[in-house]
Amino acid sequence: MSAPAPNIDLTIEAGRAEQHYWRDLWRYRELLGFLAWRDIKVRYKQAALGAAWAIIQPVVQTALLTFVFSKLAKMPDGGVPYFLLVLCGNLPWQLFTNAFNGAGNSLVGNSHLISKVYFPRLTVPLSSLAVALIDFAILLVIAIPTIAAFGIWPSWQILLLPFFLLLALIIALGAGLWLTALTVKYRDFRFVTGFILQVGMFVTPVGYRTDTLPNWRDLLALNPLTGVIDGVRWCLLGGRVEVHLPGLAVSILVALVLLVTGLWYFRKTERQFADVV
Repeated sequence: MSAPAPNIDLTIEAGRAEQHYWRDLWRYRELLGFLAWRDIKVRYKQAALGAAWAIIQPVVQTALLTFVFSKLAKMPDGGVPYFLLVLCGNLPWQLFTNAFNGAGNSLVGNSHLISKVYFPRLTVPLSSLAVALIDFAILLVIAIPTIAAFGIWPSWQILLLPFFLLLALIIALGAGLWLTALTVKYRDFRFVTGFILQVGMFVTPVGYRTDTLPNWRDLLALNPLTGVIDGVRWCLLGGRVEVHLPGLAVSILVALVLLVTGLWYFRKTERQFADVV
């Protein structure tokens, strides 16, 4: 017979949420897991192909980008099969878009919960990162054997893959915190998400490698996702793609700025969410 769950007393007092915010966030970790699991189940509910959609869309997108940039634009491949270049660039892009889109719309999507129950609101956008990670894991399981089929086997560089994935999630969370907090008050920002992702697709080196564009490399490095995509390619392709260290430094700096300022604005406006959502 299992032991009864311990009772947790929650005392509502003035200023408590501010004083014990991070401790409360840890105490509500089970809620974070529940929200993530709920979103995963709802995501593919009543879809005939289910979780296969996590694969179909990126595969079709990879095939189209390969055709556009290799056949039409005649971009150089640097000795790596072009399909693999796009595949390894599309993986972190899919992780970012899913995490950013999920975090950016998380508060409005859970307005029924936020307006009725107290809990650290940061739990909601954090849970959306877990959903993005699940989709990414499915893609990675398919991608690694595909890369190996082209004769490129994982090398020691793959050990650093978690660092670049964490960097992508930090960028997505920092930008998502800004967007979701602004969307609560100004619903116009719901349309900004799609616009940012459409434009971002072309200014992010998903379909081409940056080391073949020396005149544009410093400008492309201003996009924090450039360092992430270069790094993921470097990890998955066994070092066959160069990592631009100044670009990586910019990615780390911008990621930290986005995270710190995103947390600051989210915490500053958090107390108003229940009233205006």
